[in-house]
Amino acid sequence: MAFQVVIPEDAERDLEDIVNYIAKHDSRRGAEHVLSRILGIADCLTIQPTRGSSPKELRALGDQECRQIFFKPYRLIYRVVKHQVVVYLIADGWRDMQTLLARRLLGG
Repeated sequence: MAFQVVIPEDAERDLEDIVNYIAKHDSRRGAEHVLSRILGIADCLTIQPTRGSSPKELRALGDQECRQIFFKPYRLIYRVVKHQVVVYLIADGWRDMQTLLARRLLGG
């Protein structure tokens, strides 16, 4: 059974910010490559939604349901909900992930 990958507005904005940053500070071609790879990884979740690992920052807060998958240095944080994979955050792994995750997923 194939799962549907859902990328809400916040995560879409994350991806747009990453692509725009790369285009401005590196190259348009590099930005398109990163966009393609991240979307490809998200697409793989339609078949293998549980392939990612549990983010240590969320485990420390008691969340065992979220998972993460990497296209280094970028992290896609998601949760499987029924027959959907909901991507909550797409971010550079060098960022303060504890704060980002708490704000986005826990409303803190």
